[in-house]
Amino acid sequence: MNFQINKDVLLNNLIVAQKALSNKTPNPALQGIKIEVFKDHLVIITSNSDIAIKLNVKDSSLDVKEEGSALIPGKYFIEIIRKLDALKCNLSIVADNMLRIEADRSDITLNMMDLEDYPELEFSEKIKSVKVNVRTLKTIIRQTAFATSSIENRPILTGVNFKIDANKLTAIATDSYRLSQKEIELQDTYEPMDIIIPGRSLEELTKILENNNEVVELHFDNSKILFKYGNIKFQSRLLEGNYPETSRLIPTELPIRIKFNKDSLATAIERASLLSSRDGNNAIVKLSVRPDNVIEITSNSPEIGKVLEEVYPVDQIVGSPIKIAFSSKYMMDALKIFNSTEITVNFTGEIRPFIIKGEYDPEMLQLILPVRTE
Repeated sequence: MNFQINKDVLLNNLIVAQKALSNKTPNPALQGIKIEVFKDHLVIITSNSDIAIKLNVKDSSLDVKEEGSALIPGKYFIEIIRKLDALKCNLSIVADNMLRIEADRSDITLNMMDLEDYPELEFSEKIKSVKVNVRTLKTIIRQTAFATSSIENRPILTGVNFKIDANKLTAIATDSYRLSQKEIELQDTYEPMDIIIPGRSLEELTKILENNNEVVELHFDNSKILFKYGNIKFQSRLLEGNYPETSRLIPTELPIRIKFNKDSLATAIERASLLSSRDGNNAIVKLSVRPDNVIEITSNSPEIGKVLEEVYPVDQIVGSPIKIAFSSKYMMDALKIFNSTEITVNFTGEIRPFIIKGEYDPEMLQLILPVRTE
């Protein structure tokens, strides 16, 4: 193996590959970056068992003198390439399983890993794939993955449920205390699909995707899903099992509706949470409607003090007065992902789940379970 390439081109692709590089693994080989050198392109592969990335690198600066392949210690390799000052770098295998990196006045040798220890990874594409606009996919992930569970005792809830029915894609995430649901219309009609993608995999994927109008292809089978985007193939395992039937959680009758300016409500909740009797992510605030139709957001900590925030609804309140307590973190997380400047909070009762919707987010809903405080 012997080739020369623009340093920045190599580094940019290594940074993408790094997303699937394993630091803690029973298989030390997964700490390596596999590079395959062909006459007119490079292939870079990384995997951490949960996700795997394959990059097909073609560039005018690539000059291949000898084809071949190598398994290179990922952590050291990326940092070495990052620190090089040269415009181009030359990589070659020298005696005793060593990688030689030459760039201007730098001459570095790095012990390679045993290529035979690296698992064979299949990045198989299907004849028909589901096609989604890049920005749309990033939005779906941003508006759902945050609601997945971070606790592994119910693994199925650490993933986002993707369902396709004809030309409609629905993404659902819940940790059993809140729920986020997003629907989009696809350009084409597809066979039914019902899969669960780990939330962490989707969060890593969105770091790779750019904000453009290109198309991402989704290729999936019973155990894994492949996202094909540009020169990148991003593959994730799927979670096994049946996702909970969440439609039963969503109330159909919403007799109490209060419309808010999103930012006014968010800042009031944020200030109130500072003096909650519960700390940090567990902070609880209360919402109540006064007879004069002003909304009070309150919290109380006997050892510290109490907060009362007044929030004025932007429209006439529909329904009877209500008092309800909820997690300030869950409410803030939900409000952040709305594009709408005004949102409507729909209540069914003081101990029943409530729903948040936005005027400019008709295809999305957020559901939060209230907290019993007495």
